[in-house]
Amino acid sequence: MSTDISELQELLLFLCRSLVLDTEAVQVKIDEQGNTVAMKVTCSPDDMGRLIGRGGRRAQAIRVLMKAKASQVDRRVVIDFVD
Repeated sequence: MSTDISELQELLLFLCRSLVLDTEAVQVKIDEQGNTVAMKVTCSPDDMGRLIGRGGRRAQAIRVLMKAKASQVDRRVVIDFVD
């Protein structure tokens, strides 16, 4: 895994862990396909609502931040929040 992808993973972990109560349950799985990095975020079921936010606002904000960071390193990022 390249340093660009590990930086993206660390940022996503930081953002998600700062929003949930059970920080140890947050995991990010990465699937790299060419220039695109797919990231799947899992956490405890009790924290999923906190992570996604009302109407998906927090999830969308996380996606915007991650896309901005990914564009700095010429990558495309797709983030899914999985139960």
